[in-house]
Amino acid sequence: MLRLENVLIEQGPFRLTADFTVKEGAITALIGPSGAGKSSLLSLIGGFYQVNQGRIFIGGRDVTDLPPSERSIASLFQDGNLFPHLMVVENIALGLRPSGRIDAQEAAQVRDVIASVGLEGMGERKPSELSGGQQSRVALARVLLQNKDVVLLDEPFSALGPALRIEMLDLVKERLAGRTILMVTHDPEDAKRVADQVIVVMRGEATQPVPTRDLFEVPTDALREYLGH
Repeated sequence: MLRLENVLIEQGPFRLTADFTVKEGAITALIGPSGAGKSSLLSLIGGFYQVNQGRIFIGGRDVTDLPPSERSIASLFQDGNLFPHLMVVENIALGLRPSGRIDAQEAAQVRDVIASVGLEGMGERKPSELSGGQQSRVALARVLLQNKDVVLLDEPFSALGPALRIEMLDLVKERLAGRTILMVTHDPEDAKRVADQVIVVMRGEATQPVPTRDLFEVPTDALREYLGH
């Protein structure tokens, strides 16, 4: 379970409040206009920003003051954060060890995860030799190997075409099943496709999660405003 308790983020004139609980193992979409604070909220949960007020709990553990490395959180951002001078196997191995130096058993894990995301035979390639969709699979494979309780997805597939984006969303739902996922998206259709629940972020507030089907069948005022209804 992920819990934000009376959290406040302030950055200059920007202000966002969040007080919600995300169910363990749920995929939660964060939607709202650009600049509303969706990415800032993920960065806060990941430990890259400090709260101005409030507490953050993961599995009942207070992680508010812990660095990112101690939060059992994996993050996947828009650029995928692949190192261009490293091969696919080396980029993925960083999910196990920051040094990239792995033993035989860990090398087998890397091979298995490469196969699980459909990249068989591509382990010796560099990112520049891959398509955008294949690069996204490499970044996802590294997250899979990290095996963290919470996964933060900040529009990692936004640069892909519609068909590839859908393919990657389906892969996330399949391969990360059982993990608690927060996913930033600007596309309501992405939320409808994979999210169990939705948090609307706008007007300085992150709302309580609402089941996806319920929210789109009977939109809240905040969602209506975002969708332009």
